Amino acid sequence: MNLIPIDDHRDPRVAAYLDIRERDLIGRHGRFVAEGKVVLDLLLSTGRFAAESALILENRLAGLQAILRKAPPDFPVYVADGEVMDRIAGFHMHRGILAIGVRGDPAPAEVLVGTLPRRALAIVLVGISNHDNMGAIFRNAAAFGADAVLLDRTCCDPLYRKAIRVSVGAALTVPFASFGDTGTFTATLDRLGFSQFALSPRGNVDIRAAERSARLALYLGTEGEGLPTDLLARLHTLRIGMAEGFDSLNVAAASAIALHHFSNC
Repeated sequence: MNLIPIDDHRDPRVAAYLDIRERDLIGRHGRFVAEGKVVLDLLLSTGRFAAESALILENRLAGLQAILRKAPPDFPVYVADGEVMDRIAGFHMHRGILAIGVRGDPAPAEVLVGTLPRRALAIVLVGISNHDNMGAIFRNAAAFGADAVLLDRTCCDPLYRKAIRVSVGAALTVPFASFGDTGTFTATLDRLGFSQFALSPRGNVDIRAAERSARLALYLGTEGEGLPTDLLARLHTLRIGMAEGFDSLNVAAASAIALHHFSNC
């Protein structure tokens, strides 16, 4: 294990960790921050994304030995005390566990769906802009065995630090990819044999009456506006029954109900 003590927040070796919240906003040039013990474990063990380094609070190091051994022997593990780590991050890091991951070159959604098995369950997200919702949807996708999350280009970033944390690392394990024109993408899914259901409070069919096909894509839209009306007009629409006088759920909660209904779990 390549342990490297850091006693100065200006040390260039930890420049990637400086002012984390500001970098969250301006981007990291093909990199992302993973935060927390579970997320670090998934980053190092799944191999889906490469890890460049870790920054660990010195009093957390002993409890991370087994996880850090999953990295190559030369993997840099920077170790700092609480004061230095807080100055590096720009705020109090009570978890004390950070790592830098590399995004790589993502394949377009059209390529990803072409690789899915004959029996597949995919989530299609349109306009999801809240990172808490994004993370929770990925967590639900992992919990109920979804094969992919497919995002239009107006969605927020699943590899944003908070989205990864809320997903409990599922954003690092569930395959995802982005697409451009929604109309063209629905045609692609149709050509590949996917049934396509759009979730809406005004859906034509109660979800409890909907049956699972071998290949199924579930569409979810942003809270408030929901899915675009032209998209709803093209797809079969489902609703989740609720008490009289209440007509909507948080999109993450709706995803959990829908995924549970259609999953094999």
